[in-house]
Order: sequence, then structure tokens, then C-alpha cells
Amino acid sequence: MDYLSGQFLLILQALQNFELTPWKAVGLLGSLLFTSRWFVQLYYTRKLGQVVMPLAFWWLSVAGSVMLLAYFVFGKNDSIGIISNFFPVFVSGYNLVVHLRHRRRTAGGRTPAS
Repeated sequence: MDYLSGQFLLILQALQNFELTPWKAVGLLGSLLFTSRWFVQLYYTRKLGQVVMPLAFWWLSVAGSVMLLAYFVFGKNDSIGIISNFFPVFVSGYNLVVHLRHRRRTAGGRTPAS
């Protein structure tokens, strides 16, 4: 039990010494955006009664990924964070472009096959 108490005290000490720098704000906002996309997806899935990935999901994914990548590249210089956020930027961007193209085609009266 002493080990857990010591770890808990280390966590409390780290929280007391927390300093919000501009890059930490970027990272926290990016994390908030990236996490909020799941709440958007849950809302639309419940609203429509089927699993959907709304356009807002992809915008939040791109914005959150870019902000997290910027934080890990410029604010922290953390290779693990860079690697873990590098790929989602491109996947989210690609899915956003596909979503917008599909929307444009269906809005123009054309089907995706034409």
C-alpha cells in the first residue's frame, strides 16, 4: 500500500506543478477536438438510428490531428507523439476529401457511379 500512496503523492505533486504553456494549450485543445469527434459520431448515430460518420467527425479529426502533431513536433519534440499523430492527419484529410466529393456529386444530382 505504501507504493500506491507514494505514486498518488507523485501525481498530486505533478498536478500542483502544472504550468500551462502556449504549446500545452495547443496540445490540450487538439486532444479535446480529437476526442470530441466521438461524441459527435455518437450523437448522429443515436439521432439517425444507424452508424454514421458525419462531416463534423472528419473536420474534428483533421483539426485535432494537426494540432496534436504541431504540439508533438514543435512544443514537445516527442518522436512517439509525432509517429502516433502523423498517420491520422492523412487518413482524416483523405476521408474529409472523399466525404466532400461524395456530397458534391449527390448534391449535383449525379450518383457516385456516374
